[in-house]
Amino acid sequence: MPNASAEKLNIGQSSNWVDRAREIAPELRMHGEANEAAGRLTPPSLDLLSKSGFFTMLAARPFGGAEVGPTEVLEVYETLCEADAAAGWVVMASNVAIGSASGYLPPEGARKVFGGGIPIIAGNGGPFGRADVDGKGFRLSGRWSYGSGVLHSQWLHSGGRVFENGKPRLNPLTGQPEVRTFIVPTQQATMLGNWDVVGLRATGSVDYELTDVFVPEEFTHFPDANVPQQGGNLFRLGIVGMSPLGHTGAALGIARRALSELAALAESPDGRPSRLAIQGGDDQFQENYGLAEGQLRAARALCYEVWHDISNTLNEGNPVQTRQYTLARLALVHVTNTATDICVFAHKAAGGISIRNTALQRCFRDMFTASQHRLVSNSFARDCAQDLLGQASDKIWAIRGLIDRPADLRPL
Repeated sequence: MPNASAEKLNIGQSSNWVDRAREIAPELRMHGEANEAAGRLTPPSLDLLSKSGFFTMLAARPFGGAEVGPTEVLEVYETLCEADAAAGWVVMASNVAIGSASGYLPPEGARKVFGGGIPIIAGNGGPFGRADVDGKGFRLSGRWSYGSGVLHSQWLHSGGRVFENGKPRLNPLTGQPEVRTFIVPTQQATMLGNWDVVGLRATGSVDYELTDVFVPEEFTHFPDANVPQQGGNLFRLGIVGMSPLGHTGAALGIARRALSELAALAESPDGRPSRLAIQGGDDQFQENYGLAEGQLRAARALCYEVWHDISNTLNEGNPVQTRQYTLARLALVHVTNTATDICVFAHKAAGGISIRNTALQRCFRDMFTASQHRLVSNSFARDCAQDLLGQASDKIWAIRGLIDRPADLRPL
């Protein structure tokens, strides 16, 4: 299949993806409580998202994907997560797995996965599995926790370390143990059904196990790939960019929903003035609400500034630079902290109403769960600071943070 890496993303042109998300948002909101009770997205929500095409946004065009530009995808994630955080989370997590598999799998494997249409792929890309070399493939075993959205998937996206002759195989470019992403039919896994969590309960993100599953090499790709096997310039972004993009949209959407719910409560007979006044008086509430609104809008502006710049780089066919990834990670850490603080403010300001089973309570629980993800840890601010202080000239970004630049990528 020809490589379409020279194709433009047309990021600056108008399209209907954000409008489509806004159109379905009211219906998606209606299913939030039922989804949470089921511990996964119910058929009405999943059908609505699928029929609207949201699982195709980051998929390669040769397979019928849309290859939507990052800034537009960010607003879609934000809109869906505002409507229902769990539904938006499933969309954003699955798009990372779908997009990376469609762009980075070898052509033969990609055709087998995507030849019949774009499936839902989900899982945990952390290298928690062991993959022993076996002929032209691998024997994969392991257990992966927090498999985002796996109960909705047809294929799994799972990370593992490669072993050969009983020893870790080293990646010749980095000198580090070789890690791959394995794409395996979901039916070959054992679902452990233990999604007993505080928030994001409807994402169906259970732990799962694979035991001695043979995975042909063409069903694997490297997690740090940023050169497409098929598809266009979007795939220069890599998983290292796709994942922060999704989490940024989730934080923005959840925080916006929390403020919207709080505003509606303040305007209702049950919310104003008695309950909100108890929290410090009308003047104090309004002051804090105004500050929260400003903080969210400022964080949002930074996120869109960063991703607009990255989108322009991709649209020009250029690789994303270390500093651009740094700013994307910094914006993610910042918006996560901001959104968490806003949800705490909304929870406290609402008084006893927020402890009942309401959308406002879900925002509080969902945001605290989202803030526990490894990708949004404050520790990444240290990596960002290294680059901003000029101490990362020989480093590049990986999912786990800044790493030494491989020898073949260093300037002569």
